[in-house]
Amino acid sequence: MSKAKLNPLPGLVQDFFTRYLVTERHLSPCTISSYRDTFRLLVNYLEDQTHRCASEQCLEDWDAPRILGFLDHLEKDRKCCPRTRNARLAAIHCFMKYLCRRRPESSALAQRVLAIPSKRHAQPLVGYLSVEEVQAILEAPSASTYSGRRDLLFFQLLYNTGARVSELVALNRQDLDGTCQTLTLHGKGRKERTVPLWSKTARQLRRWLDQLPQSPSTPLFANRFGTRVSRSGVEKRLRQVAREAARACPSLRTRRVSPHIFRHTTAMHLLQSGVDITSIALWLGHASVVTTHKYIEANLEMKTKTLNRLKETTIQPSTYRPKDALLQFLEAL
Repeated sequence: MSKAKLNPLPGLVQDFFTRYLVTERHLSPCTISSYRDTFRLLVNYLEDQTHRCASEQCLEDWDAPRILGFLDHLEKDRKCCPRTRNARLAAIHCFMKYLCRRRPESSALAQRVLAIPSKRHAQPLVGYLSVEEVQAILEAPSASTYSGRRDLLFFQLLYNTGARVSELVALNRQDLDGTCQTLTLHGKGRKERTVPLWSKTARQLRRWLDQLPQSPSTPLFANRFGTRVSRSGVEKRLRQVAREAARACPSLRTRRVSPHIFRHTTAMHLLQSGVDITSIALWLGHASVVTTHKYIEANLEMKTKTLNRLKETTIQPSTYRPKDALLQFLEAL
């Protein structure tokens, strides 16, 4: 009997990624990369638990108790938030559904893993920056260095377009029109959208393009090694810039500034300027207006205006009367 028949897991994982996700599901490269990261973390965790390398692990190693242990490991040891934990679980669930189709004899194992629910978690209000905080961040990078000019343009584009950081790091020269007046973003689910740019941003872009090779596939933003910047690299640079900006804007000292907060900030500033929620959803590339509704919930200024339209009720004061002693006893139980 061949080794593949004795241990089908490696072959199943390869078929899952090379055929099922690409050919049958038509998932985007970003989703496949996310699933890949989940599987890398999982096999490394199971290697520590079973003392078997990735190619020697079997389907029985991927049972529900070990998957639950892996999810706990993500939260406790890797300090992942529940949202990240649920995203990793979604990738594992996808594989288990595939496993039910390819190997019906393993359906019992797969169904036990599929029964693991997503974790409920608190939904915090959307955080965003004030105009003064944005201005301080944009003024912090040094225009005398290559990295400073790159960072300034990158953060300016984040605020101008409301783009996800993954959309900006994936930009190539061909995604700009000839005059740099518009920018084409490649979003989630292979959705594309074109956004206009401020005149100031367009001028910065034209000066920036003069420093880059003419090839259409040239990355718009590169690191010091000449390769495309990464999301983690952008986060690191933004933390450094935010610390510099906090000297001029003390409120930044207590803020957690991430690239994604620029996206929230753009949406909130558009909302506060009177732009309707449907236009904001189109601008951000949201699949549904329901997703954009969270910005209304977080906008205290709009809530205050709504409250001011209501008339205060007139309540007649009443005399306090203590409750019956027996009722107080029963309510205290």
